[in-house]
Amino acid sequence: MKNIVSKFALAILFISIVSCGESSSEEKTEVKAEQHSEENENHIELTNEQLKNTNIKIGKAEMRSLGSEISVNGNIDVPPQGNISINIPYGGYLKYTEMLPGSKVKKGQLLAVIENPMFVDIQQEYLEAVAKGEYLKTDFERQETLYKEEVSSAKVYQQAKSAYNTNRAQINGMEAKLRLIGVNLKSLKTGKVSSAVNIYSPVTGQVREVFSNIGKYVGPEDIIMDVTDATDLHVELTVYESDITKVQTGQKIRFTLANKPESWKEAEVYLIGSGVRDDRSITVHGHLLKEYEDLWPGMFVNARIETGTSDSYTLPEDAVVRFNSKNYIFISKGEHKEDGKEKHNFEMVEVNLGTSEAGIIQVVAINSDLDFTEAAVVIKDANTLLATAKNSDDGGGHGH
Repeated sequence: MKNIVSKFALAILFISIVSCGESSSEEKTEVKAEQHSEENENHIELTNEQLKNTNIKIGKAEMRSLGSEISVNGNIDVPPQGNISINIPYGGYLKYTEMLPGSKVKKGQLLAVIENPMFVDIQQEYLEAVAKGEYLKTDFERQETLYKEEVSSAKVYQQAKSAYNTNRAQINGMEAKLRLIGVNLKSLKTGKVSSAVNIYSPVTGQVREVFSNIGKYVGPEDIIMDVTDATDLHVELTVYESDITKVQTGQKIRFTLANKPESWKEAEVYLIGSGVRDDRSITVHGHLLKEYEDLWPGMFVNARIETGTSDSYTLPEDAVVRFNSKNYIFISKGEHKEDGKEKHNFEMVEVNLGTSEAGIIQVVAINSDLDFTEAAVVIKDANTLLATAKNSDDGGGHGH
């Protein structure tokens, strides 16, 4: 009986050992399969035919000097001296204008014609004063000669001189008035009197607003239109307290408009506000490096202020792909033959990104094994490899 029990116990022990061995072997197989799957996810193979159907281009990361930047928002603005209100000191009726908001104007270009009968009176008085001045001048010169020859008295000479000087003062005063309302004095002296005067643009720029219309009376205090000096437009940016110390005059500014996010324009920091507002920010003014025809005061802008430069490895932005909130590039691992076919190997490698500029972006290796001085990187059409890799995961991770 004891022998039967002993044999039965040995049998159970043997079965347990065999069962454990099989379980351990299965676990090891599963671990190896998982590791192989993870490796295959980031490895892609393309045949010659597949590679020819792509725009993939191989190159190397380049060492470039890129600027460290801070991102800010702001708007296009114009200083007080650049926003000019057009009016007429003596008022009148708006007889003519073709200006509309947005009209481009050059310095000296006709903006409007204002008509007022009073202009005729001023011009007539001026012409009469000029004519009288000729007589007074002749009389003064004659009395001066007689006085020097002791033929005429000092009193008569002084009266002639006073009348002549008074007339000259009147003429000078009326000339100032006439210039103020835009009367052409050369034309007036030939006898051309008009009840209408022309108003010309004092600057080259754009008409911002028009506040009157044909036939409407415009008083001395009324604004006919606003003209913005195109050369005085600037970028006004809001910089918060944490970045204030990084900003200095002369730094480069790149900015885009909300409706043209792909078109970068350039400016330069020329003035930094001296007071911190309640929201812990200051205003930074940027001077445009050239004139841009599509800028208007009040436009919202997204901007970057370059606060420094550093040398780093860079790649074209087309070389970087994004997957599961991470950034990757593809490294060419050479070729090998399989079943008589030549296959090209690529590895998907995670990287960190830095600043970007004009389609070039800074890349930083996460894996210490990645050497940008030696690595052959896919610099064009990397998204094709990403699609190949992730669309083939269910089939084992290779792009067969």
